[in-house]
Amino acid sequence: MAAQSQLLPIAGRVAIVTGSSRGIGRAIAIYLAELGARINGLPAITGNGPRAIVVKSLFDAAERAFESPVHILVNSAGVLDPKYPSIANTSVEDFDRTFSVNTKGAFLCSKEADNRLKQGSGGRIILLTSSMTRGLKPGFGAYAASKAAVETMVKILAKELKGTGITANCVAPGPIATEMFFEGKSSEVVEKIAAENPFGRVGEVKDVVPLVGFLAGDGGEWINGQIIPVNGGYV
Repeated sequence: MAAQSQLLPIAGRVAIVTGSSRGIGRAIAIYLAELGARINGLPAITGNGPRAIVVKSLFDAAERAFESPVHILVNSAGVLDPKYPSIANTSVEDFDRTFSVNTKGAFLCSKEADNRLKQGSGGRIILLTSSMTRGLKPGFGAYAASKAAVETMVKILAKELKGTGITANCVAPGPIATEMFFEGKSSEVVEKIAAENPFGRVGEVKDVVPLVGFLAGDGGEWINGQIIPVNGGYV
């Protein structure tokens, strides 16, 4: 069993995955575990409480449980307004919530990871964004803007991590068949989105997780400060 574990690309490394209760985040947590990682997950960075404390507690819990520093952070938690309002019809409350979860959540996780991840080798910060930052579809104004902010932040973060051996990248999926994707869409809209892709289908979580797994491993060491789309050519 010990020899077998040594063959796994990230065997023994500790990973935190937010948004791991469903969708892409859940698939990532399962996939990283299959690659040998020890996983600590969190559904989302939400609520009215002191969320910086929640994030700190997540790192504390992982370090206690596995008696090791955290090696990998994957921030997959996010929200999307299923009403798909125009900018003119986006309420201030919905705009604030979108940025609070998508942007501030990524910031808090990245901030803690910057201070807590294992330095020297194997430290990885992977933030999930969206190909909608390039697709720029009507109805996605607040969502696309919140993800674009994260993409800008990760490029700066990668430079600020100079000398630590920690990499920071974004993975930007296109439309993926998850609960969040289907919410608020008719079957006709889903079919139209699928038809816009060169593959003639909506993506699946299995299309995304191998890229995250690669970035989390040693093969991703020379990839840093990048926004990597995984959308089948949708954008």
